[in-house]
Amino acid sequence: MPPKRKNDDAGESSARERKKLKVADARTIQVQGTSAAGGSNTTNDQRNAVASSSSAGPSKTAIQFNSMQGLPASLDVERFTEARAYEIDAMQKAIKNASKSSTHRAWQTLPRHLRRRAASHDVRRVPVRLRDKARAEMDANKRRLLGRPKRGRANQTTRTEALLKRQRDKSWLETHIWHAKRAKMQNMWGYRLAVTPTEKAFRPSHRASMHGSILHDASYYATIELKGPQWLLQAVLEQCCDPQVSGMKRYMTDGRACEARVYKHASYPLALLGPITIIWQPLSPESNPSQTQEPPAQSGKGRGKGKGKGKEKQTDDSKLPESNNGPRVIWVRCHPAIFEDVFESVRTSASYVLEQSKKKDPQKHAEIEIADLRGCINAFEIMGPKSSQVIKGALSPVGNDDRKDAKKFWDSLTDLQTSSSIPRGMVVGLQVLDPRLKFPPKNAKPHYPDVAQSSTQMSPAFIFPTALTAQSELWDEEKRGSLKSPGTRRRISTKGDPSSTSQSGNTQGVHGWTLLFPAGWGMAFLSSLLYTGTRFAGQRERMKQFFEAGVGGFPNDYPSVAAYDAVTNDRAEQEKARWERTPPAKKPNYEKLGTRSPWSADWGVVLGLEKPNAAQTAGSGRQEVEELVTTQRENPPDPEAMRIDEESSNVRPWLLRGPRVPTMLSNTFITSAQFLGEINKLRVKNHMTPLDASLSADDLMRSALVMVRAKMVRRGAPTDMANIYKMEDPEARKWIKAFEKETQGTAEWADSSKPNDYELGEIKPAQTDIIGYVTTGDVSLLRGEGFAIGAIPVMQYFALRKQALRLSQPSVLVKIRDRDGTTCRVAYLELLDS
Repeated sequence: MPPKRKNDDAGESSARERKKLKVADARTIQVQGTSAAGGSNTTNDQRNAVASSSSAGPSKTAIQFNSMQGLPASLDVERFTEARAYEIDAMQKAIKNASKSSTHRAWQTLPRHLRRRAASHDVRRVPVRLRDKARAEMDANKRRLLGRPKRGRANQTTRTEALLKRQRDKSWLETHIWHAKRAKMQNMWGYRLAVTPTEKAFRPSHRASMHGSILHDASYYATIELKGPQWLLQAVLEQCCDPQVSGMKRYMTDGRACEARVYKHASYPLALLGPITIIWQPLSPESNPSQTQEPPAQSGKGRGKGKGKGKEKQTDDSKLPESNNGPRVIWVRCHPAIFEDVFESVRTSASYVLEQSKKKDPQKHAEIEIADLRGCINAFEIMGPKSSQVIKGALSPVGNDDRKDAKKFWDSLTDLQTSSSIPRGMVVGLQVLDPRLKFPPKNAKPHYPDVAQSSTQMSPAFIFPTALTAQSELWDEEKRGSLKSPGTRRRISTKGDPSSTSQSGNTQGVHGWTLLFPAGWGMAFLSSLLYTGTRFAGQRERMKQFFEAGVGGFPNDYPSVAAYDAVTNDRAEQEKARWERTPPAKKPNYEKLGTRSPWSADWGVVLGLEKPNAAQTAGSGRQEVEELVTTQRENPPDPEAMRIDEESSNVRPWLLRGPRVPTMLSNTFITSAQFLGEINKLRVKNHMTPLDASLSADDLMRSALVMVRAKMVRRGAPTDMANIYKMEDPEARKWIKAFEKETQGTAEWADSSKPNDYELGEIKPAQTDIIGYVTTGDVSLLRGEGFAIGAIPVMQYFALRKQALRLSQPSVLVKIRDRDGTTCRVAYLELLDS
């Protein structure tokens, strides 16, 4: 047989053949030689007779042998056993060698009709004769005694090495194995994260967030630690954070978490990176409040306070180092998609602040330490009205805590209906025992006292955040390191702050807690928290919480941001590849549907900064629709909203976000110069110079995007990437009349002379009427109707506001059409206030 490998010699056998010979040798019983076996009982005469009979040819004569002939008259058992000792020993050795060389497990030796998938771990499912062997195969120690191939022992790797090898291109959370068994996993932002549970959990997850509790492992969020004097840290934040966040004093002294947006260094409102959460380390009780809680002059107090206004801020700018030089620590928590950009922005701002401080006082030495705390702090987001009871039932605080407010707050968690009843962003520091010592936890059941008891008992709503309540040992690096390896009877320092996603209007938002605790305790906390009946949420469920609350989720609802572009590009490639391999009869024809950009939003074309290419403008019936629309126009278009200038390489789309956006855009007839003035006022508030003169006010206003909510008027549920269209006044009046006719009696509805919403919805709009796109759209389970979050240009928003005034409508009217649909639906638009 020729060798299978080139390196094998012709005279040597292969490994497979050697293995076959080894197994065959193990299953062969040795036979004793003839010399040692002794004489035979067959006589020579009988052998000769047999030989002559076989050589005589065919014969009908039968030769009979006597089987008893030649046997001894008596048998000595002892001598017979000694004569057969070799054969007996060979049989025992053959049975032992055959069992060792067997390549089949006990369950594999059974017939197929007796095999069961569950039998791999249940010894009682196999026959009695094979149970000892099955137990030995399941026991690691006994299986080692049975013997394993020596050839594989040197190449075997431990389980830890095997799991670390699988994390070369991504990182696992501490709860990865638990989630991998129950959810669909995907590589996202350098981590292997759970996307959605494998079970049907869309509606149950929503019910849990509205009526129960739901938990999401947010340990993949990055944490950046800054150490330095308070006035320097505040100056760093002012250089890279949103100046619309007012009241910085309460975040520094009262134990609150600040939710803001971060930009590149001194680039507000351009170069938005994403949302962040800022947490100041609470002041220790031994510190002097007169020194540590005095706000620096450059922080910029809110309007109407009577201090720190206008020129007084600039005059006190030279006294910044003397205002407060106490050492402080802050944590900046951000999404992993923007960690590198946020870290670079904070580092650049810190270098700028230190350079400015050195110029003012060269002899004074100051420094800022920036540390990366990724992998040091775990975070769980527990949302829902029962989140407080879940935390109360799963965790147990230590008994040596002498803080009265913390004890009152912990006792009041049982009767807390929702976390929205307490101040938003309140930070509470706790020291709890190992949750495994209390397993299984008991759910905290709320009780409702009578009026007399409620008057004396303190409610959580009347417990305000203080620095003493927010004290926690989680800030200490040495204590965090000592708790990294979970043991028994440990005291873990945790920190919780209410996290809420709320919206304006009659609908309620989603509220809950963010639990921060040291690394190494992920599974210990997860098992106790989920045992209380809490569901777990993946990335899809987390984004649905933002959607139901009516706020934008990062990064899907942040157009013009680098993280949004990365997500949309990946999604566009996947959807386009799926569309290309789908048969033509089973996929939408976007060219005939008139969809200009089916894979990703062309914000540059929407803003008028770019011109659509030939492939985007191609579509059947487009010219006829444009001619139909132009004949129906009564009022000329707004020159500021409809103007499309030449392409400008310096102008890029940017997103205007913040709590003061509705106030800034409340004036419908604001000019571009006034808009630039409002932006510069906010920049001066944070001690930034006005925007460069190379960027004109017209270009700044023309390239701005604003986030909006879309509420469907009658029917329809827009999907992601749906087109938002404007309407001319005649078409808008027809829609208004159609809605009024539908709400009236059937007699007028039967009048076919007046158009209805079905006929108006079938009119194909022109591609030039696209003013925005839907970033997230679906049926809202909270509202019971279609709902969407999208973005439109600021100029188009002003034009729609003017149209609403002309039509005497309280809200802005637009049309929305899915990218693969043919029917348009009408919706009301309103600005996002956060």
